[in-house]
Amino acid sequence: MHGPLGVCAVILAVGAVVPPVLPQRGHAGQGARTGTVPSRDPLPLAALRARRTSSAVYGLAALDCHGRVADRIITQTLDWSAGLRLHIEEAAIGALTAAADPEGAYRITSQGHVRIPAPLRHRYGLGAGDRVLLAADPEQSQLVIYPPAILDALLSGGESA
Repeated sequence: MHGPLGVCAVILAVGAVVPPVLPQRGHAGQGARTGTVPSRDPLPLAALRARRTSSAVYGLAALDCHGRVADRIITQTLDWSAGLRLHIEEAAIGALTAAADPEGAYRITSQGHVRIPAPLRHRYGLGAGDRVLLAADPEQSQLVIYPPAILDALLSGGESA
């Protein structure tokens, strides 16, 4: 039988109630014998050194065996739908960019996937199951795809491969 605050009590066949056992609150020192909680100051929160300066939306996606990635929030942010033509190229920082282009050689698949071209997958050593960082920039209507090797270089402060 559940009582107030989720405390369980056992009712014996003769109708006697066994009182619940409640854990002592507090530390082994102060307050442990009385069951009171010693007062503490709240823990300090880390101050952010930087504030957001863009409306970019981020996501992580794994490549499937055909080099496709998908993130519904990313495609919704960019207002991209199935059949939209894309131009995909290597960016100066070593990431990949995809942008809507009526003359683009690639398309959003019927399931809403972006297919990373095989030459670019091979250049970055991307295979099925590899995760990439997707950064949608709605102001530029552009998707930036960061392969793991580029992220490693950025996080270590080194140059990209």
